[in-house]
Amino acid sequence: MSKIKITFPDGAIKEFDSGITGYQIAQSISNRLADDVLAVKFNDTIKDLHRAITEDGSVKFLTFDDTEGKEVYWHSSSHLMAHAVQDIFPEAKFGVGPAIDAGFYYDIDINTQLSEDHLKQIEDKMISLSKSDTRFEREELSQKEAIEFFKIKGDQYKVELLSEMDETKEKISIYKEGSFTDLCRGPHLPSPGKIKFVKLLNISGSYWRGDEKNKQLQRIYGITFPKKKMLDDYLFMLEEAKKRDHRKLGKALDLFSVHEEAGAGLIYWHPKGARIRLEVEDFWRKAHLENGYELLYSPHMGKSWLWETSGHLGFYKDSMYAGMKVDDQDYYIKPMNCPFHIMIYKTHLRSYRDLPLRWAELGTVYRYEKSGALHGLLRVRGFTQDDAHIFCTDDQMESEIIEVIRFAKYVLGSFGFTEMNYYLSTMPEKAVGEAELWHKAEDSLKKALEKENLSYQVDEGGGAFYGPKIDIKIKDALGREWQLSTIQFDFNLPERFGMTYIGEDGKEHRPFMVHRALLGSIERFFGILIEHYAGEFPLWLAPTQVAIVPVSQNYIEYADSVAKELRKAGIRYEVDERNEKIGYKIRDWEMRKVSYMLIVGEKEKEAGSVSVRKHKEGDQGSLALSEFIDKIASEIKNKV
Repeated sequence: MSKIKITFPDGAIKEFDSGITGYQIAQSISNRLADDVLAVKFNDTIKDLHRAITEDGSVKFLTFDDTEGKEVYWHSSSHLMAHAVQDIFPEAKFGVGPAIDAGFYYDIDINTQLSEDHLKQIEDKMISLSKSDTRFEREELSQKEAIEFFKIKGDQYKVELLSEMDETKEKISIYKEGSFTDLCRGPHLPSPGKIKFVKLLNISGSYWRGDEKNKQLQRIYGITFPKKKMLDDYLFMLEEAKKRDHRKLGKALDLFSVHEEAGAGLIYWHPKGARIRLEVEDFWRKAHLENGYELLYSPHMGKSWLWETSGHLGFYKDSMYAGMKVDDQDYYIKPMNCPFHIMIYKTHLRSYRDLPLRWAELGTVYRYEKSGALHGLLRVRGFTQDDAHIFCTDDQMESEIIEVIRFAKYVLGSFGFTEMNYYLSTMPEKAVGEAELWHKAEDSLKKALEKENLSYQVDEGGGAFYGPKIDIKIKDALGREWQLSTIQFDFNLPERFGMTYIGEDGKEHRPFMVHRALLGSIERFFGILIEHYAGEFPLWLAPTQVAIVPVSQNYIEYADSVAKELRKAGIRYEVDERNEKIGYKIRDWEMRKVSYMLIVGEKEKEAGSVSVRKHKEGDQGSLALSEFIDKIASEIKNKV
């Protein structure tokens, strides 16, 4: 039998018989690894553990600790759930059922309106099926054979998907698990027996293929884990997340609203929300000016020529809002700011001495999102982008990227986000721009990350068609990951718009263009902030920093005099003039999550002092008003 050489992550190389499986290789190392491994990554392709390996290559064993291992686990769980649904509802037809960031879902067409009771029934069936410990078995068919199989099965959704596939490219794979068979590329777990603890979370409506013109299916979301504690911890986190839901807190704290009757996906900022936005934007502007950026303002719409040149009308038209016809010209509301910044660049002949140019804008843009995708502040149709573009020469790329990374860490850290993960996406199969330019840009991104001693994950081929990128994702108070900052090269727009600069050699050169966002969008960032802080904003951001609470109506005049001094110091306050008992007012302000309460009565009036209460900490004692103002002003300045 022929031999193959397998390279392990530590660099060790071992010989095995050709045709050996990933599971057998794991078993040759240790039984414990064989028990824990879920799939094998062979030469960057994830394979089922029982698929034969017939050539030299590198292997990595994937467990539940790996992101890719979780994806295999949850994808297999979606199939197990579909199996359970089929056993309970034999008439069920199935749409798609992928793994998602946390768990999985499956879109199902059945005659029964599912309820919480049905979810429990399906959960129990999943556990029963997992204990039977059958195997996930892969089978390859031609396109014709696969279509015939699913026609006989009566599953028109899979027939539709199969009919659109290119039969000349590759075989179609299906997976069988007990009495259930599904169309799937895989890979899957060796068996559903590894799926131990199950929780089906909710049911929602979902149009087939996301098109509102198609039939609405029922989508079941679920989560599974190999250990009970993992499930318990996750469910606890979900309960915490519900308490922090920015939509619920936004209403309770009177921060923002959305009005379907006036336009879905459009945000109305209330006075308190607007105060926070003002602080965020003022900080953003000041930080950019201090870090070598110039600020721009650009129009809200532009002629169709602009969007034809940029390529948006060709690739993005369905997500754009048409404006109006002016002088027989079509205008479109802008979905992004980049073409406007390029137009400003082109107002002058640029020299290498002018570069780098760092231009930033808080530009409001509009993009069509399907109504089912809208979600509070996190997914909207109108939003203000924290946007910037850097135009530089090739020898400036690395230093510019390093500065952007440092700047991103500073800005995000100022809002309390200190744990960050970095992701590098490289050249995809279909890309514009010369390969040499891609390699230079990718090399600059890698070197910048390495010089900053930052560990990162590489998504090979995951870049946009127009350039490689770094994504920076923060973790919030619940450990959830959110993508905020992006550093994205663009080889497309400089070419389309004919951007040039005069180099040291006196010749024209194409500048490198970098799209750069730090907060993403103000709306989405605000939603993340609300959930991260559970509405208890740090003092410098809080819409009301101090509540002045007179013990009775007799002391409203003194409360107003305290307010006057706070106003002079630039401190945001509210005076509670309600004719209510002091205990009720204190509890109410505590519920409103205000950082400080100043209780004022006869004693405070005579002494020119205030009795200080701090949110969640209670009575802090009495302070002279001037002393309190100095204290709180220092906390605000230092962003305590």
